[in-house]
Amino acid sequence: MAKPKTEKTPWYVAFEEVEPYVVKITTPQASGTGFLVATTADHSLLGIATAAHVIDFPHYWEQPIRIQHFKSGETIFLNHPDRIIDIDYSRDVASIVIRGGQLPFPKDPLPIISEDKHLKVGVEIGWMGFPAIASASLCFFSGNTSSWAAAEDFYFVDGVAINGVSGGPAFSINKDNKVQAIGIVSAYIPNRATGAQLPGLCVVRNVRPLYQMIKGLKNFEEAKKKEKEPEGSPPPSPIPPTVDQTRS
Repeated sequence: MAKPKTEKTPWYVAFEEVEPYVVKITTPQASGTGFLVATTADHSLLGIATAAHVIDFPHYWEQPIRIQHFKSGETIFLNHPDRIIDIDYSRDVASIVIRGGQLPFPKDPLPIISEDKHLKVGVEIGWMGFPAIASASLCFFSGNTSSWAAAEDFYFVDGVAINGVSGGPAFSINKDNKVQAIGIVSAYIPNRATGAQLPGLCVVRNVRPLYQMIKGLKNFEEAKKKEKEPEGSPPPSPIPPTVDQTRS
């Protein structure tokens, strides 16, 4: 007997699941969006993803950055020594590592798609951010993946991405009916073919560069554990790798 078909998670439910991970990032020059994607096991450090162009200027000039956790309204003010920033300019992806306990994020980071996977063309996705025309509101958008640019590692998406939404999470609902982040909103390319106001395409960068930051936090955690271990302690038992039974 065939299994009953599970109803797809509605987008309003997906929005509510992602919302607690989302932050608004404000700098002296601009504003954008970010979201929690990594933590150390003891939650002493947290990793926030965003678009490189949101924070590259204040990072270069060592200017302060303001981060507001939208769900709670709580805000932190980060001077240059208070954060660690890593930027991949070629892919317009960046991460901000901060101390844990400063903002009321969920215990675990937002799940993200496997490093070696990407969505097929035609899959519906959603994304969130703080558009300049409604900067105090966390807004939801949706569209379908129009193309996968393999060489540049990004999606073209049939939808809009306006000022303030850059750095926001783009997410899909996977085959297990779970929400997963699949990319970072990067830009909107308008259609100027005729000079009229025509629909363009949104650029969503793949999350692949974020795995480097996630691995870095794990390595930091392992290094801290080794420092605490007394000399002569036996090495920890190896943990077998998780088998990925999915396919692209």
